[in-house]
Amino acid sequence: MTSKIKTTVVGSYPVPAWLAAAPSVQALTDATRVVLHTQEQAGIDLVCDGEMYRFDVNHPETNGMIEYFVRPMGGIRTEINFAELLDYRNQEGMGFRRRPPAVVDGPINGGSLDLPGACEAAKALTDKPLKFTLTGPHMLAKTVVDRHYGDVAAVADAIADALAEQVRHCHADVVQLDEANLPGHPDEWEWAAASINKVLDAIPSPGIGAVHLCFGNYGGQSIQQGSWDKLLGYLNALHVDHIVMENAHRPVEELAAFKELRPEIGMGLGVVDIKRTDIESADAIAAQIERAEALLGTGRVSYIHPDCGFWMLPRNVVDGKIRALVAGRDLYEGNHD
Repeated sequence: MTSKIKTTVVGSYPVPAWLAAAPSVQALTDATRVVLHTQEQAGIDLVCDGEMYRFDVNHPETNGMIEYFVRPMGGIRTEINFAELLDYRNQEGMGFRRRPPAVVDGPINGGSLDLPGACEAAKALTDKPLKFTLTGPHMLAKTVVDRHYGDVAAVADAIADALAEQVRHCHADVVQLDEANLPGHPDEWEWAAASINKVLDAIPSPGIGAVHLCFGNYGGQSIQQGSWDKLLGYLNALHVDHIVMENAHRPVEELAAFKELRPEIGMGLGVVDIKRTDIESADAIAAQIERAEALLGTGRVSYIHPDCGFWMLPRNVVDGKIRALVAGRDLYEGNHD
């Protein structure tokens, strides 16, 4: 039987200890193979490479979420002077980092970034539908120090152009952009939507686009403050097939905001709390789907997934949560045949 609700993961997986201890190209390939096989064994419908391709032992605080993308770009330098450090430490929303990943000091271009190479490497390791993830232009623009454009929206726009050129050559079943800063800055949604749509529009057919938003995850803590109702304008402006949302860790009453989501956009429902180490039961996950569909409408939930990436949790906990996703979906659908 084909499931109506698909299971997927948001992106990251804990870096295996042996990869961190002895990183190499072969070790990276082996780690990616392990991550994909773990999802395949659990029965996940849309698998992801665990974002192993961006592993950076020097930047565990963001698992390479920022550095991997901006450092190879043209128009960006990584030597940070003291004045720039001071500016960065006074920059709103960057308290979880002590140093900027880079300084923009010229027109941004893709430089030596190679997202298609990472995408193709993952595709070669699985026969399942593949999701390829990358950090969105709003998040990247907010984390760098700008010495060229003088306007963060212009930085995001330039980064979007660079990412779009890469994404045009990424042939994944789903290309997902991740934005973990915007929920805390909803007033920036209009220029954030304009920049991310440039990238989404570049996804080659028959691939489809998705956007993940969350309130951050650093040491099991939320980074951003806010609520989903402030971002419905942004969500409805996206050129996406579906959204991938943090819901399990959020107040239950927030779910009502998604009644206003355009019906053409599929709802990706977060049902696994990655800020907790206990493993959800199938009953608990089925109950969350039941509640969401009772509120938003039968058939409204397109995907279920964890709230965010798994990279900060122990592997045995993550593997249990992945299995629970499928068991909960199967229980819900079995009860509603």
